[in-house]
Amino acid sequence: MTTSQRPYAVGAMYAGLCLTVVALIVLYVGHANADVLAEHVRAGYPAYPEARIDAAVTTYLAYLSVLGALGIAGWLATIRAVKAGKRWSGGLATALFVVGTGLALMNLVIKDTSGDTGLPPLLGWTGMLPCLAGLVTIALLWRRPGTLTRSA
Repeated sequence: MTTSQRPYAVGAMYAGLCLTVVALIVLYVGHANADVLAEHVRAGYPAYPEARIDAAVTTYLAYLSVLGALGIAGWLATIRAVKAGKRWSGGLATALFVVGTGLALMNLVIKDTSGDTGLPPLLGWTGMLPCLAGLVTIALLWRRPGTLTRSA
């Protein structure tokens, strides 16, 4: 990667970092206001007592919070590596993109025993947003030198 490509890639990574934070905010705002997770679990398992629904919601909140924290750490580590000009930064970004997108897709489509998706669609799709920034990031990091410059 040339130094002229770094600002674009770093900008895309900061966008991904922001989208990861937004996904966490949506998770907690949805929990505080409408309790999106509890309503989703309740709809899939109407016979569940409230204590079991609360346990499922707590498990999802912990799981998604850990994923969000790991995502933030991954963005920060990759930003640091790219800014420092590390040769392996493209590989790191690609590996994190593959893992992050795989987890986000799993969270979006995996079905639980009720036959419905494990997460409500709002949270599943919100979790996919940072992957778009990841795709832009790796495209910029693996672009051939000179393809971002204008020719006269």
